[in-house]
Amino acid sequence: MFNTTAFRALTGCVLAFTCALPVQAGFWDTLNLPVGVTPLSKNVYDLHMLILWICVVIGIVVFGAMFYSMLVHRKSLGVEPATFHHSTFAEIVWTVIPVIILVAMAVPATQTLIAMEDTSEADMTVKVTGYQWKWKYDYLEDGITFHSALADESRKQIYENPSAHEVYLRDVDKEVILPIKTKIKFLLTADDVIHAWWVPELGQKKDAIPGYINQIWTYIEEPGTYRGQCAELCGKDHGFMPIVVKAVSKDDYKAWVAEQKKAEEKAAKLAAAALLKDWSKEELMSQGEQVYNNICATCHKRDGTGDTAAGYPAIDGSSIAMGPADAHIGIVVNGKAGTQMASFASLSNTDLAAVITYQRNAFGNSGSVVQPKTVNDAR
Repeated sequence: MFNTTAFRALTGCVLAFTCALPVQAGFWDTLNLPVGVTPLSKNVYDLHMLILWICVVIGIVVFGAMFYSMLVHRKSLGVEPATFHHSTFAEIVWTVIPVIILVAMAVPATQTLIAMEDTSEADMTVKVTGYQWKWKYDYLEDGITFHSALADESRKQIYENPSAHEVYLRDVDKEVILPIKTKIKFLLTADDVIHAWWVPELGQKKDAIPGYINQIWTYIEEPGTYRGQCAELCGKDHGFMPIVVKAVSKDDYKAWVAEQKKAEEKAAKLAAAALLKDWSKEELMSQGEQVYNNICATCHKRDGTGDTAAGYPAIDGSSIAMGPADAHIGIVVNGKAGTQMASFASLSNTDLAAVITYQRNAFGNSGSVVQPKTVNDAR
């Protein structure tokens, strides 16, 4: 016999749990897609919810009919099974209804997909290049270029309790600044392996593939800070490639562009002056340690011992670090084909000279000092 008491108790528990869920702050937000801050992200969310509720209704109808049949037509009640072998009407019904449901889902889905690929009439273009393990951004109209990587302070959180940080391992050393109410086209590519640029609140995710350009677009409606990350497994530090987009007003964006241009002019003057300066070993070692910890330590470790099994040789006692400076400069600037060693030509002459000097004189090594002018001449 069917135990009605147990059934009612189970039903009561399910209803009580369901009613209690909204009380939990942000509970549903952790289970669902974010609505986002762009028209496209809102379309994706609406499409997601439409299909979700269609599936919920189908589930209720199918499982409701199944459980009803199991309860009302069970053998213990003396019900005899019906005997029939064919029903044209039933076949038409279970064919037509799914077709109608699929069309109801396909029409808005197709409209959304077409909208996602329409990068025409963009007001500005940003080229995004993925590296192991950082991003490079080129604002093509404004002539601004910079790299964005996991902030050093954020990297230290690896050894701390995640619950102690509001934002865990998702801060960067330089944010992507974008204007609101502007159609922005992104050109996505990569320099080494496949990456994927993903910011959930913008409603877009696309692979960044070496030798190929993918395109996406966005139109941010609300100022704010929106976080994302690389969404394609790209190596040992894949989990440490955050993206931080800061959306600001158009006036604030123009002010930021002006600041960046001034900063780049100043950096160019300092770079030119650096070529004429005779840097001391202490100056190069101090700056080189910072560059090494931010970039090189990811593969070669902070103590320079590397990870030979994973293809990352040690700097400690390295024949390259202890050998001729020209060869050392060449491999850092140009990389080495067929290995994990990527090119770091995007670094300034001063940073390259500093980190090469640091590698040649840290971890027990004893090598020469490399000047920025030497790196510049070797490029």
